[in-house]
Amino acid sequence: MYYVPYTYPYAYQNPYYANVPIYNYGRQDLYWGYPYELDYANRYQYWQSINQRNFEIKDYGKQPFVVNIEEATKQNNTFRTALWTGGHFQVTLMSINVGEDIGLEMHPDVDQFLRIEDGQGIVQMGDTKDNLTFRESVSDDFAIIIPAGKWHNITNTGDTPLKLYSIYAPPEHPFGTVHRTKADAIAAEENHA
Repeated sequence: MYYVPYTYPYAYQNPYYANVPIYNYGRQDLYWGYPYELDYANRYQYWQSINQRNFEIKDYGKQPFVVNIEEATKQNNTFRTALWTGGHFQVTLMSINVGEDIGLEMHPDVDQFLRIEDGQGIVQMGDTKDNLTFRESVSDDFAIIIPAGKWHNITNTGDTPLKLYSIYAPPEHPFGTVHRTKADAIAAEENHA
């Protein structure tokens, strides 16, 4: 049996076909040619607003976590903030001011992955502190892979802060690390060492 909604003034959409099921065609949406167009637009705006919302940048480590990493990286304004610290790897967000660098460093037992989300700079790497033979210009969407034991540095050569995120395997910094400036990072590294 078909459900036929009552539509005034006729009991059927077309009075000449009295026993033809009309399903839900008696009541049309606002955009009847594209009945779900408005619904899809609302869903898109809803998800877009969720993905672009500001959230608290802190260490969410050892818990399941999903994030729009590009938006989180661009939102970060600290030199270094741990976003997720687990038992086997760590994700940190970095913002390097114009003309600054991360500082020449080497991690003997840690492989590192970096991705630039905004800005431009120069990456240098080498086997010794005084012999950085690898030099490459980087900008948005570039990935940098640093093997354990390589000396490296990244310098911001652009006119905006260099926004990037870093993955350390295993973790390099303590859980909840926040270094607001490069000076804070240097002081923390001295105390940590």
